[in-house]
Amino acid sequence: MMLSVRSLVVLVLCMISFPGFAQSSKVYEVLKGEVSFRSEAPKELISASSDQLRGLIDIQKRTFAFKIPMSSFLGFNSKLQQEHFNENYLETNVYADATFRGKIVEDVDLSKEGEYTVRAKGQMSIHGVQAERIVQADVRVKNGTLSISSAFTVGLSDHNIKIPRLVFEKLSSEIKVALSATLKPKI
Repeated sequence: MMLSVRSLVVLVLCMISFPGFAQSSKVYEVLKGEVSFRSEAPKELISASSDQLRGLIDIQKRTFAFKIPMSSFLGFNSKLQQEHFNENYLETNVYADATFRGKIVEDVDLSKEGEYTVRAKGQMSIHGVQAERIVQADVRVKNGTLSISSAFTVGLSDHNIKIPRLVFEKLSSEIKVALSATLKPKI
């Protein structure tokens, strides 16, 4: 079936006039994202960060998926500390990524400008072990951009990460995590 030019113009005008007829993408992707962590133990403070956060949020379905390569963290106190992080504790050669997938709990319309506090509920996978988590996040919607920030703790035992007795006072069993990300509509 061939459409005339006039029929095609009418079809396009109908699509523009009736927003439900052809919906634009409601999926946002991370353009810039950073995750940092701190271990505050009695004998040592360890901190590192990565700017390799990737992720998507479907604002219509209120679903999300984030991923970060664990070997991308930098800023340790020493190369040896970074090596122990990757080889002994997180085994990044086997468990390359940490992920968090799930749904935004609140019924918010993230297509509208404003500031929102939401809870993200889903499965967090670190060191190959999934744990259900609810993480609070602040979301700012402005000029078609989502800005997200969050701070939460991760228990090492929740993800089967063992602390050797030798370094028990140098590594906290609860790790403080901070996340910030800027997302734009996926094209």
